[in-house]
Amino acid sequence: MGFACGIIGLPNAGKSTIFNALSTAGAEVANYPFCTINPNQGIVPVPDERLRRLAQVLHPEKVTPTILEFWDIAGLVKGASQGEGLGNQFLGYIRNVEALAHVVRCFEAENVVHIYGSLDPQRDIEIVKTELILADLQTVEKRLTKSTHQAKVGDKRTSAEVPLLQEVYERLSMGRPVVDLTLSEERQKLFTSLALLTAKPVLYVANVSEKELKERRWISLMEDLAAREKAPVVVICGDLEAEMAELCETERGEFLREMGLAESGLNQLIRKGYGLLHLITFYTTVGPELRAWTVPQGTRVPQAAGKIHTDMERGFIRAEVINFNAFMAAGSMSSAREKGLIRVEGKDYTVQDGDILYIRFHA
Repeated sequence: MGFACGIIGLPNAGKSTIFNALSTAGAEVANYPFCTINPNQGIVPVPDERLRRLAQVLHPEKVTPTILEFWDIAGLVKGASQGEGLGNQFLGYIRNVEALAHVVRCFEAENVVHIYGSLDPQRDIEIVKTELILADLQTVEKRLTKSTHQAKVGDKRTSAEVPLLQEVYERLSMGRPVVDLTLSEERQKLFTSLALLTAKPVLYVANVSEKELKERRWISLMEDLAAREKAPVVVICGDLEAEMAELCETERGEFLREMGLAESGLNQLIRKGYGLLHLITFYTTVGPELRAWTVPQGTRVPQAAGKIHTDMERGFIRAEVINFNAFMAAGSMSSAREKGLIRVEGKDYTVQDGDILYIRFHA
């Protein structure tokens, strides 16, 4: 798994068009609100130039990239947290994702109605943010009511929860997301258990027209809005991404060059998503398979081994490590061993981006 990303936004913002283009999962697309009436899941292999180059050298029988998981839910509207529209009933599907991709409509189209009648990205962003905050308020209020009651009858565990729940509730009541709360390790465990939507980092996706790619009127506005929140923004033309999804890899490269684009929207989203979540990639070569794995920066090697199999973490002995650049300079594993480039690391080693690991463990 790379990371799981929930796609949110107003109806007719282009969420399903972008979802289809990115995941080729085939969600229904139509010019009316709530056409996505079931949450759609899409799995995308993460483009990885290092993995491709490793495969060219190692010639494995099987190459397995890490993946990005998308969840697309019905569009949110004013009052969604109170049951308006269909979006609220699907918010539960994205409570366990690592990040939210907020698709914002930045295109004019007479044949695609805007649910609020006019194009206004700032207003649209605020509507969705408000609904997420209101949904979180409901979650915290329920937990606070329960914990306060249990604390009154002498439950020490819930007594310790109440101050944090009150702090979170007050913050949400002021209309502020809780993504940037700084907490102790113990309080963080409780906070994480709430699975709050506004605790998730947000990446904005400006869905633009081909015309807007040149004019950049709405793109500039989106960049300013995102900068205020210190959030990344990805500019995607949903129609172009849909066209590219039908092309082979070589044709996609030619298409991007013709359009004057440096990379696809998918690549942008993955690259900025990895940066947002502080993720890195490491590799394993076991038997016939070369495989990429994703972990957060700062992960110790036993926990990285646990991503491969829980037995590896429990029985971890040591890891043989060589970074991608050192391996490519050596040209082969045998050459790397001869030159003493493969290190032996213990349980305190922090995995680095591009590491190639061989885990020794007690079965």
